[in-house]
Amino acid sequence: MMSIDTLKQKFKKILSLDAHPGHISAGFAVGVFISFTPFFGLHTPMAIALAFLLRLNKLTCITGAWINTPLTMVPVLVASYNLGRFLRGKSAKPLTFTNLDWHSLQPYAKSILLGSSIIGFLAAVAAYFICYWLVTFFRRKDAALREITREMEEVGEELE
Repeated sequence: MMSIDTLKQKFKKILSLDAHPGHISAGFAVGVFISFTPFFGLHTPMAIALAFLLRLNKLTCITGAWINTPLTMVPVLVASYNLGRFLRGKSAKPLTFTNLDWHSLQPYAKSILLGSSIIGFLAAVAAYFICYWLVTFFRRKDAALREITREMEEVGEELE
């Protein structure tokens, strides 16, 4: 298990990456969206693939994909299912499954995919703005990082 100090160091490493805050935040937001999908066990490969395809920050994309932990997975799955049923105009039906493999969830797939897409999108939008704010807030404390961030925001892209 990781200590609090190790987590703080990893967090500081992400916030001080040499990239535009929007680039860091976009990678994190895409990862957060992926974390809400019901494709358990594929979140990290999906994050890596999308980071390469969309030219996003790989570290933040993978980190975002790990936001939905095993402790929150089942409540998010139930919320996604219920939201999907509601949006599809279906009556409430209990979600029963024995494990989290796709075969067990397949009868509920339409509702889960719809609900998880909506919840994942909303979480990704929130994650983008929170991550952007955290990166710029953290960088204001360090003079060199503050100047690089100011120039990146002024130019709108990464500096070489």
